[in-house]
Amino acid sequence: MDQPVTLDFDRSVLPLPGVRSLPLHDWEERIRYGCTLRDLNALGVELHRQAFGYPRLSFLGSGDFHHVSYLLIKRLESLGPIQVIVFDNHPDNMRYPWGIHCGSWVHHLCRLPFVSRVAVIGITSNDIQSRHLFENYLRPLYAGKLTYFCFSAPPRLADFIGLSAIKSSSSDADTLLRLMEDLLGSDRNPVYLSIDKDVLSPDSIQTNWDQGCLEEKSLLAAIATLKPFLIASDITGEISTYAYRSFWKRLLTRLDGQSTDAPRSDLKEQQRRQQQLNQQIVALLIS
Repeated sequence: MDQPVTLDFDRSVLPLPGVRSLPLHDWEERIRYGCTLRDLNALGVELHRQAFGYPRLSFLGSGDFHHVSYLLIKRLESLGPIQVIVFDNHPDNMRYPWGIHCGSWVHHLCRLPFVSRVAVIGITSNDIQSRHLFENYLRPLYAGKLTYFCFSAPPRLADFIGLSAIKSSSSDADTLLRLMEDLLGSDRNPVYLSIDKDVLSPDSIQTNWDQGCLEEKSLLAAIATLKPFLIASDITGEISTYAYRSFWKRLLTRLDGQSTDAPRSDLKEQQRRQQQLNQQIVALLIS
């Protein structure tokens, strides 16, 4: 696999040693939060033009760009069956009828035949609680293609409708490492790892979305366990601000409870804190 790369949509990923940067600022409005599949495929053409290659590690910027992971994984089809492990505070398997967005890309991922299994680890958000459960695509959960591992109590409704693919797990390092071992033991295919840092406690870093409870040391320990089995990986969850030109995107993001247009006096400080964690991840994965 090729040198690590930053897809620089939002200028949120500060420079990292050994990581090259592709300028994609002109794509931010078009791709951020959500886009059509046609636009995502057009981004793939642009990545090819910029000699993106097949990097071992890709930084995507804010979690608003997590659906770009689908594009990166889809490009690996010729390498044979793979499994995908996602660390995220959200299931990213929500219903979205206008293409693909950062909260629906896992649904599209589950439709790829060469992806043997998808595990989303770290959910504490309300996206699966009570009636919100029915806003998820349930078919991949019933089919066993997708499993949620929650760091909060799974919804009682899941038991009532027979959804055994929604499981509870502790976020402590020992339990997390046992979960990694179980996943690696039950599926021998190589792993694509996708991390949204909103899975981390807000005491660790700040992101653009509501956050979970995972500690940094536990995440780093899990990455170290997975490293020998990784085919590639990506990281989202940086912090950035952006004012959408599109009324539609402004409306949708506010309905999602997110606001990224307000200036933050501590933005640079928070991005430097993110940079420190990114440096640790690069050292761990690329050494």
